Parts: sequence; structure tokens; C-alpha cells
Amino acid sequence: MVIRTWNLFHGNTVPPGRKRYVEEMVRLVTEGEPDAVCLQEVPPWSLERLGEWSGMHVFGEVAARPMIGPIPVTAELGRCLTDLNPGLLRSGVEGQANAILVRGTIVARHVVTLNPFGFRFQTARRLGLTFVRELTWGKERRQAIAVRLEGGAVLANLHATNAADVRLPEAEVERAAQWAGRLAGDDLCIVAGDLNVDTTRSQVFGRLAGFSAPGPGVDHVLVRGAAVTEYDRWPRERRRLGDVLLSDHTPVEVRIL
Repeated sequence: MVIRTWNLFHGNTVPPGRKRYVEEMVRLVTEGEPDAVCLQEVPPWSLERLGEWSGMHVFGEVAARPMIGPIPVTAELGRCLTDLNPGLLRSGVEGQANAILVRGTIVARHVVTLNPFGFRFQTARRLGLTFVRELTWGKERRQAIAVRLEGGAVLANLHATNAADVRLPEAEVERAAQWAGRLAGDDLCIVAGDLNVDTTRSQVFGRLAGFSAPGPGVDHVLVRGAAVTEYDRWPRERRRLGDVLLSDHTPVEVRIL
């Protein structure tokens, strides 16, 4: 069972240019027929197209809604405005979503907000955060989504907060892993995505009881209930399209044995 995860960077390249490659990225990351793919920083307008591009079953949820300032807009309007300068605007207008693509049957779908007010309030008291930092933490809603597959396995996908204080994404990662673990019960549990924590500055992985070891970087596939292979981080050339380098993240995959 091959599981991949990739932060699409809203379809942008490195360095960001005037054109996006969302479809090309989705087709690339689903080549070779992986069993499941977790995507982050997905433009909301593309959710309804992911199935066509990938040939897989899709569950996606919008975490940050398309907005112009305080005014909600449609996903298509967000797309049109962002396409004027996608490298500059990124998610500022069109928002962003997370998605799970699977080849098997999706039996159930689940969503949890990782940084709701009550959780931020309690965690801020525990960590001694300032009021300003607590408010900043809630500026963008962060979610984890999960699917239960036929056979019982639960696969969760998240994009944690990117913060200088590593304790914030750590708290979200622990919340997501515990939530996914409860959903899975004794069945196979997989937690993947852009966790925005790595082993050089975080000890959170040691607190995720029963899960496999993390890989390098901030993109991980953590598995509980089965053995896994070593991480396969795609080389830069594998995500190169002509003269451009797709995304500021590289796809990561593991094989569950």
C-alpha cells in the first residue's frame, strides 16, 4: 500500500511565476497508481476537478474560505483574481483546502478543526502564550480530514499551522493524531500531511504513541498498526516540468507492508 503526501503550494513554482500548474501537479503525484495521496494547499476551485485529473475517489474540504477582506466570494472568483498574480496572492483571496485521494472505497468521511477557540484558549494557558500570540494562532482555520477505507483503515490528512513557536503546530499534530487514532480504534491508522514540524526542532513525534518514525523535513506519513518502508522523498528532478520546479515542497511517500 503506497501512501503519498504533497503540499501543492497552490499550484505555484519555485520561484513563483505568473502561471500555476495545479492539474499538472495532481496528474504527476498520482502517476504509478499510488493507493492514496494526501494534498495540502489545494485551491478550493480545483476540488471538483481532482477526481477527473487523478482517476481516484476524492474527499476534500475547504479550510480557509475564499475572501476579499471580510467579504466571502465564490471559489471561481477567487481563482480569477488569484490568477492575475498567483505567486504574490497565493491563498490570500482564493483560500485553501486539503484533499485525500484514494483508489479504494471511502466508507466514511470526517473533519476536525485543529485550532478552535476553546482548544487555543486551553493550550495558551498551558503553554503561557501571550494574548496576541493566541489571537494570531486563530487567524487561519486549520483542519484535519480523514477517511475510513473499506477494510477498516483510517487515513487522516492535515496542514498544521506554520509558526515560529513550534509548540503551536506540535499541539495541532498531537490533536490530529489522537483524533485519527480514536477513529481507527484497533484498525490501521495513517496520519499524513504538511505537519510544519521536523525532528531538528521538535520532540512531538516521541509523544505520538505507536506511530512510525517521521522522515526528514516537515512532510510526513506516520503509520500505526503496520510496518512501513523508509521514506522516499522525490528528487527535485522528479517534480520538474520543463524549466520550472513544481511547488516549494517535495512529494513524500512510504509503502505500508
